[in-house]
Amino acid sequence: MSLEDRTRPWGSPAATAAVMLVGTLIAIYMVTQFLRNSVAVIAPDLARTIGLSAGDLGFLSSSYFFAFALAQLPLGIALDRYGPRRVLLVCAGIMILGCLAFAVATSAAGLVGARILMGLGSSSAFMAALAIYAQRFAPDRFATLTGLQYGLGSIGSLFATAPLAFAAATIGWRGSFVTVAGLTLLAGVLVAVVVKDGAAGRGTAPQETIGEAVAGIRTVLRTLSFGRLFLMHLAAYSSFALFVGLWGGPYLSHIYGYGLTERGELLLIPALAQIVGAFLWGPTDRLFGRYKTPVLLGAGLTVLLLAVLAVAGAPPLPLLIGWMVLFGVLAFTPPLIAHGKSLFPPHLVGRCLTLFNMATMGGVFLTQAVSGVVIDFFPVEDGRYPLVAYRCVFLLQAAFLLIAMAGYLSSREPHRN
Repeated sequence: MSLEDRTRPWGSPAATAAVMLVGTLIAIYMVTQFLRNSVAVIAPDLARTIGLSAGDLGFLSSSYFFAFALAQLPLGIALDRYGPRRVLLVCAGIMILGCLAFAVATSAAGLVGARILMGLGSSSAFMAALAIYAQRFAPDRFATLTGLQYGLGSIGSLFATAPLAFAAATIGWRGSFVTVAGLTLLAGVLVAVVVKDGAAGRGTAPQETIGEAVAGIRTVLRTLSFGRLFLMHLAAYSSFALFVGLWGGPYLSHIYGYGLTERGELLLIPALAQIVGAFLWGPTDRLFGRYKTPVLLGAGLTVLLLAVLAVAGAPPLPLLIGWMVLFGVLAFTPPLIAHGKSLFPPHLVGRCLTLFNMATMGGVFLTQAVSGVVIDFFPVEDGRYPLVAYRCVFLLQAAFLLIAMAGYLSSREPHRN
């Protein structure tokens, strides 16, 4: 059944199949969004219960992204050779194991091992969806579908804020992750039922040998402007994940003195704003007639906001809330992903997208791990890190993104000039 006909009426079998397909891909992606951001709210509680330092917390959170990034190269080949359905089902099983392992962990090593399983299991959800969209929908709809996937899927990150805080206060963080394991099982069942291995659902290159698949990766790596886009992917999402996914919770606890519930409620704000932002940024490549303009606009404003927070340090709560709203809305990833996809032919889409996703998750691993080491340089006072530690982290991230922007400026626009 072809889903490429954009004139199909609502309620037709093709339209219903498209809605079911997109809804299922979003559902499994929501789980991964929850898992990647699930440390921030409970970080102070994990530190007290398990005895973790800032460096430990940084490594714990970033280990998810390290595993996620490490999986991208074999994932790209697997998507192209075996198709999204099989890959998604295997990864759902790994996610379930990771959630259960996290729930029973009693040491830092156990938590890290569980986060690695979560990262491996989560590695396919977004890229598999994009591969399906690239195969089944018109090219000029790809950025919009990317924004839809990213935006609605990011609802999962909402559950890693106030809802997780409520669940942790009610049934504990261990019970919360057992519950997430059950929800992941349900999402996997949806994938098994809805995503088919028909002609349009299989990988685009099932006849390739492993050698040919690796040669395809080399082709992607040699493509003009790949390195410039890779650097931007390293810095873009890691800016959001640095605050909402890790240090936002400790920052609100150490600097403002907020407890579990208050931290969850406040971190809900940028997570919700990110969803709105994903929808706003999705069609911007068509609005501006090019990819680079919206990406540079979003990145530049993000640099400005990080620098403002670094200078302000601890702004009054109303101003901090306004900062969180603006920071979340700057979810400029959809046009950046669409820019990367536009550089490659269809048979290399799976590999190019996973390589860029490797950069995205690798960037989060890098910034979270390094920021934990940076914060640990400062003395702990009554169980809290000083404001200057957080200022340094925010300023370093702004500098990283600014460097990425400088490289991205000279990247190639394949069309729409």
